[in-house]
Amino acid sequence: LIIFVAGRLTPAAPALIVAGQDAPSGVVANALPQALVLTAIVIGFALFAFALTLVYRTYQSLGTLNSDEMRLAEPDEAGR
Repeated sequence: LIIFVAGRLTPAAPALIVAGQDAPSGVVANALPQALVLTAIVIGFALFAFALTLVYRTYQSLGTLNSDEMRLAEPDEAGR
């Protein structure tokens, strides 16, 4: 929400500079909040895809997703 407030939810024109001018005329939209939100979406999707890949590889190598059956490094209780 802070990013939306910083970017102001008012309609504004994109920051286009006409040939022969040094600055855009009128009120322009701030592109930084839009870029930050898009970056957050991409990073979130990448983390989800990475986590999904880890879960899939774990299932392939161990044959289960049950954490009680994934105790490979722990000694058997019968061997104590």
